[in-house]
Amino acid sequence: MTSHRTSPLLLALAVAAGGALSLSLAGCTGIQQALSQEVTAEYTDAADVAARAATPVPWLPADATAIVLKTKRDGEVATAMTRSGSALDPKTCVEVERQSAPTVHLDDAPDVYAKGRVFACGAWSVIATDTGWYGWTPNSPGEKEQSPSGS
Repeated sequence: MTSHRTSPLLLALAVAAGGALSLSLAGCTGIQQALSQEVTAEYTDAADVAARAATPVPWLPADATAIVLKTKRDGEVATAMTRSGSALDPKTCVEVERQSAPTVHLDDAPDVYAKGRVFACGAWSVIATDTGWYGWTPNSPGEKEQSPSGS
């Protein structure tokens, strides 16, 4: 009678391969966020961002809706995109030459490299989209210094 024994190494490899396959097939946002060290959150409006987001987005117009905020885990690096029909507040933002670009990216964001000018809104730079606004922080010191809010 022949006995079939599974070696511990072979068993461990099979378990590891199965786990890797499960992770790749799951497509789970939580797993992707854990690996990328980025967190994406959606908010209904500017008040929702102010109430729940750890990263402040002070340039959001009052009519902003459908807000997507993506941050690095430290919250210091972020991008935000919103729907809005309003202009940015001139007490907070001023149009300047673009000197920065986002380091966290949203899938539907416009190409910032195609833009020569941005609105400097404190530590955020913001450009218009077809339906609202797209911004990122940190921006360059040169942009931040020109902002009316300066922070």
